Formats: sequence, structure tokens, C-alpha cells
Amino acid sequence: MLRRLYDWTMAKAAHPHAEWWLALFAFMEASFFPIPPHPLLGLMCLAEPRKAVRFAAVATIASVLGGLLGYAIGYGLYDTVGTQLLAALHLTESFPKAACYLREYGVEIIMIKGATPIPFKLLTITAGFIAMPLVPFILASIVSRSISFMIVGVLFRLFGAPIKRFIDKYLGLVTVGFVLLVVGGFIAATMLGGGGGTSDTKAKCEQVAPITAS
Repeated sequence: MLRRLYDWTMAKAAHPHAEWWLALFAFMEASFFPIPPHPLLGLMCLAEPRKAVRFAAVATIASVLGGLLGYAIGYGLYDTVGTQLLAALHLTESFPKAACYLREYGVEIIMIKGATPIPFKLLTITAGFIAMPLVPFILASIVSRSISFMIVGVLFRLFGAPIKRFIDKYLGLVTVGFVLLVVGGFIAATMLGGGGGTSDTKAKCEQVAPITAS
């Protein structure tokens, strides 16, 4: 069954409208959709390695635009849409920590954490909630999303054929690895501040109380 799904997705990834689907998934994932666009991006790059960098650019631009929607949700709709969305995504407990670190470090968190498996939507909604200045937010989003997607694009552009052969041969192993990566991202989201900053800031943000909008 896994092999059939892989073959079906590979066919769709080479579809003439695949770029639009990639853009849509990247846009939604940056604001409210739980599934990351990286699997589709990877399969599209496998299907057409010469267009890998182009596909990565499409995902980057769409994700930044989607991040603006996430920002708008946090800025103006947190009491209604934002709280329900975070609850549905199981990010409610991570939200106050994200807000604390964004207030302390600003764009550094967007650039560094936004390029990791931590859900980007958590950062975009939180940035809107704390009213982070919009221009720095956009620039930091461009940096983090470029890192996240361009690494995939460049690797597939340079090593597309060998990577495809490896996946074809070890599909089950690759699937397990990707699942572990996604799970690790959600675990990292619950420990958002663990990777950097001073001890005082870590202690402050790890113990912060749940946030309510005014």
C-alpha cells in the first residue's frame, strides 16, 4: 500500500498543476494546516530534479505569504480563531513560551526556529499576537523559509537521481525517518526555548503562565 501511495504521489508531483498545489500547501501550513509541504516538495523535486530550486522558491514565497495570514490571525483574531486553531493543533501549551521568546529575542527566533521542524504557524500566530513589527517579521520569515525549503531544492538539484534511487530502494526506512522528524518537531515545539539564550530567559519563559488576549 505504501508503495502504491508513493507511486501515485510521484505521478501527481509531476502534474502540470503541481506547483499550484505546492504553493497552496505551503501557504496553508504557515498559518493553520497541520501537514508540512516538504513531502510534496521532495516528491516534486524527485520527479523533476532540474526544477528543484524553482519548486523550493515557490514553496518559500507561498509560505511567507501564508505566514502573513498567521500573523493576522494572531494580531486581530486571537480571541476567536487563534485560540481554537492552536487548540486544534495541540499548540496551546507551547504558545505562551513562544510569545515569551519572541518578546525577548524578536526576529532571531523567527529565523532560527522557523528553519527547524517546529511548526511555523506557531511562530506566525504568536508574532501577530505580540504585534511584532511587520517588516522585520517578513524579512525573518523569508530567511527561515528559504533555509527550510532551499536546502531541499538544492540537494535534490545536485543529487536528485541518487536520492531517488535510495528512496525507491528503502521507501519504508525513509517513511519512518520522516515520521520521526515530524514527531520531533512537535516535541521541540513543547520545549521551544531549550536551544539558546541566557539561563534567566530560559527560566522566565519556561515558567510563563498561559496568555490571554486583552
